[in-house]
Amino acid sequence: MRARHAVPLALLLALPVTACTPGPTLENQGEVTAPPGDSKSLTIGSAGFTESDLLAQMYALLLDRAGYSTKIISVTNREIYEPALESGQIDVVPEYAATFADWLNAKKNGADAAPVGSPDLATTMKALRTLAAPRGLTVLDAGRAVDQNAFAVTAAYARKHHLKSLSDLGKSGLPVRLAAGDECVQRPYCAPGLKKTYGIDITAVDPKGVGTTQAKQAVQSGQDQMVLTTTTDATLDDFGLVLLADDKHLQNADYLVPVVNRSRAGSQGVRTALGRLNTVLTTADLARMNEQVDSWRRLPEDVARAYLRSKKLIPGN
Repeated sequence: MRARHAVPLALLLALPVTACTPGPTLENQGEVTAPPGDSKSLTIGSAGFTESDLLAQMYALLLDRAGYSTKIISVTNREIYEPALESGQIDVVPEYAATFADWLNAKKNGADAAPVGSPDLATTMKALRTLAAPRGLTVLDAGRAVDQNAFAVTAAYARKHHLKSLSDLGKSGLPVRLAAGDECVQRPYCAPGLKKTYGIDITAVDPKGVGTTQAKQAVQSGQDQMVLTTTTDATLDDFGLVLLADDKHLQNADYLVPVVNRSRAGSQGVRTALGRLNTVLTTADLARMNEQVDSWRRLPEDVARAYLRSKKLIPGN
């Protein structure tokens, strides 16, 4: 297999937009009637963090297997890569359903627009596709893997207080100092939501970031009682932490979804190739792959290829 390297951001910015077939602009919104495109040379975007790199590599390998020629470009800023996706400079990106729906909604209706993402996947996907279509984007089907906000405590703390879920923590009446990002104080899916939905007594938010080493160490040491992280965090065991179940579905449906430029990559061939991943990839699988890259220092390309081979989605040696 040939080595695959991410194309730097500078190259994306240098690409002429006129060389691509753009989707409909917002000035020309209307019903999309042209058939979806099927370019055989596709550019896949990664947001530059481990999980996005892994997904981009898997997308590329699956598309290569289906007869497409691919390259990967790393663009860490959604404000840059989403317009590039609309213009056709990027053809495919891995996204998160609820987050991307809210982002497109804010782009269309302003930063103060009411969120359209929800804990219900069907409702979220409907809103996302409605917002994406006028921009020339097609949102493919979501799979089983989801990367949501999640909350963890030490395993010892959970055993001592008989905690398996956030409801259990709320019922316990325990005071909780939460290690999280500073925005958690206001975000409805963080401190306010924990209080309103679960009745958890959040006494303070310790602004150490989302899932950072410092945040986890603060909980491990007992300085804080709970940390905001994600469902695909692969390092919880290293800190003796366990997730508490979001049993009342406070968090939005951030299922992984491929988003494509319709005029270049909206074909059934692309849909079928990437859809093969939906039948196998789980949240736990993604967490294990994140661990191999972040903790074991393996290359995302190698981890992605080994996973797809193990699932018989691409041939082995």
